[in-house]
Amino acid sequence: MSNPVYLALDVVRINDAVALAKQVKDHIGGVKLGLEFFNAHGAHGVHMIAQLGLPIFLDLKLHDIPNTVAGAMQAIHVLEPAIVTIHACGGRAMMEDAKAAAGENTKVVGVTMLTSLDARDLAALGVDGTPEDHVRRLAGLAQEAGLDGVVCSGHEVKAVRSDWKDGFFVVPGLRLDAANAGDQKRVVTPRQARDDGASVLVIGRPISRAEDPAAAARAIEATL
Repeated sequence: MSNPVYLALDVVRINDAVALAKQVKDHIGGVKLGLEFFNAHGAHGVHMIAQLGLPIFLDLKLHDIPNTVAGAMQAIHVLEPAIVTIHACGGRAMMEDAKAAAGENTKVVGVTMLTSLDARDLAALGVDGTPEDHVRRLAGLAQEAGLDGVVCSGHEVKAVRSDWKDGFFVVPGLRLDAANAGDQKRVVTPRQARDDGASVLVIGRPISRAEDPAAAARAIEATL
């Protein structure tokens, strides 16, 4: 992948989303469309963004019984996403069925631990161990289930890469300055995440809320 940066296009107004993607398309490797966008615009919105010619990452975080998740995966075949997320905590059977139902050219990756959570949140949920322990457990289960890789923070990607040499690793929650983490708790810079083994760098606000999004995307690209 020549440019690992995927723009998190968390924009509800479709015209704004298309305009932003057009501004930065020469400096990113793809577009991530999450729940905000998908719930607002559905398949029609995905098709509109796909017309820009960039790979589409559908960050839907599917999590339900195996049959339901498999059906949802089959329903999005027509959108031809390059990447789709499911929750690794849905269990091995759910992950196996999701991968089996996915399109031939779609990478299915398991979300391990949201970057908005930290060790205190895990403890409150009754999960023992550190975030790295938790992420590595779920990544191991995802590998056994036949997924292509996982989503994890930049804090864990190096350790997960050491466990899963040929895995595909998506790292969100990236910030150019840790002081501007916002609602994220486990952040690193794009360069650090890439050096530690990230396959895809999901970047949203540092680009979308910049005064000049194209310049911001170009500056990030130059660091990689």
